[in-house]
Amino acid sequence: MHFLSAQLEQYITDHSQPEPELLKKLTRETHLKVIQPRMITGHFQGRVLSMISKIKSPQNILEIGTYTGYSAICLAEGLTRGGHLHTIDINEELSAMQRRYFQESGYGDQITQHTGDALDIVPTLDITFDLVFIDAEKVSYDRYFEACIKKCRPGSLILSDNVLWSGKVIEPLKPKDKATRTLVDYNKKLMEDPRVETVLLPVRDGLTLSRVV
Repeated sequence: MHFLSAQLEQYITDHSQPEPELLKKLTRETHLKVIQPRMITGHFQGRVLSMISKIKSPQNILEIGTYTGYSAICLAEGLTRGGHLHTIDINEELSAMQRRYFQESGYGDQITQHTGDALDIVPTLDITFDLVFIDAEKVSYDRYFEACIKKCRPGSLILSDNVLWSGKVIEPLKPKDKATRTLVDYNKKLMEDPRVETVLLPVRDGLTLSRVV
């Protein structure tokens, strides 16, 4: 579902920060070599993630769902000197491609890759995170959130991607559609959860910004 006309979306992109050449290259390779290339973050949302990270200036970032590494590079742009980003993905086949682009971006030494189930890995990280980005299996969003908030402090930001789910969150629910049901419940939870302040932004497929209180 397109929430804005193609012309207006292009206008917004044209009047936002330009996409770095490295990320253009990563997008091209993703479309050529990787299945479901539409999962890549993309120019406009990538610049939004970069700006949020730069405003926050995080010391430690946690990302759940690396894919080919686009969003990790965007988030790393805001790291403080000596800061670090931990990114988790269950697909080990993409690890080499991620690492190649991380090194080329100049943030390679500040990014640690983890392969496996985030629900197993996050509890093992003895780190307090200033910024979290959740963009993985939708049916596990609530469990990811609960695992992550335990690793945050007041003022930490938790970003959740794809929370509008192509508009399905306002359509009649299909009985077997677990992903949409999960996101409907998740969005309601974040709005009501006293541990966070939340705004849902109509960025691409929906991006929720939650601040830990």
